[in-house]
Amino acid sequence: MKRSKSYRAAVEKIDGDALYSPLDAVRLAKETSTTKYDATVEVAFRLSVDPRKADQMVRGTVNLPHGTGKTARVLVFANGDRAAAAEAAGADYVGSDELLERVAGGWTDFDAVVATPDLMGKVGRLGKVLGPRGLMPNPKTGTVTMDVAKAVTEIKGGKIEFRVDKHANLHFIIGKTSFDDKLLVENYGAALEEILRLKPASSKGRYISKATMSTTMGPGIPLDSSRTRNLLEEATADA
Repeated sequence: MKRSKSYRAAVEKIDGDALYSPLDAVRLAKETSTTKYDATVEVAFRLSVDPRKADQMVRGTVNLPHGTGKTARVLVFANGDRAAAAEAAGADYVGSDELLERVAGGWTDFDAVVATPDLMGKVGRLGKVLGPRGLMPNPKTGTVTMDVAKAVTEIKGGKIEFRVDKHANLHFIIGKTSFDDKLLVENYGAALEEILRLKPASSKGRYISKATMSTTMGPGIPLDSSRTRNLLEEATADA
């Protein structure tokens, strides 16, 4: 694929043999962003796990302290009082059978899905539509719950979900290029802490084997994932 002149210029600013501290990576990500709009800042980890084994599936959620810079569109499958509570909490789409049919038809104009336990029998049939997009509700991530209002509030407030894919890669966002450097690093730190907490006991070797930070349409920046404490202070001292 032919890259633009601005992309090639951005790549030249990155030392591919270096491992950048979180703060330096954030600064470089902003500098090498090639879009005219407020791009999303993303991080990708390669984990030393085997996702085919149930005890090595890394999946979870984290509330980013400074949000994502984006208001998530939340769909809630619920009836009665729970549906009313979801609407009051700010859910974008609420319902049951009619919504189920709409999603079964391929509609996915939303970013997160929450469901009450009593409807999961029906929601489970949407696996082919929701599964590949990582949108299937799951009790472990708090998206199958009777307290749908809380789930909606958390997602709207910056809660993100992550899940290792079949190639042992894990992707998550930490904000926008318009965010202050400190806020992006603190969001990264919160996500990193939770991912480290979820390290499977059966995982061997270095848990995070590779880490990269990038912006939407921007080049990847090699990230030093071994830095797990005092991220801002360490980075500033090395700058």
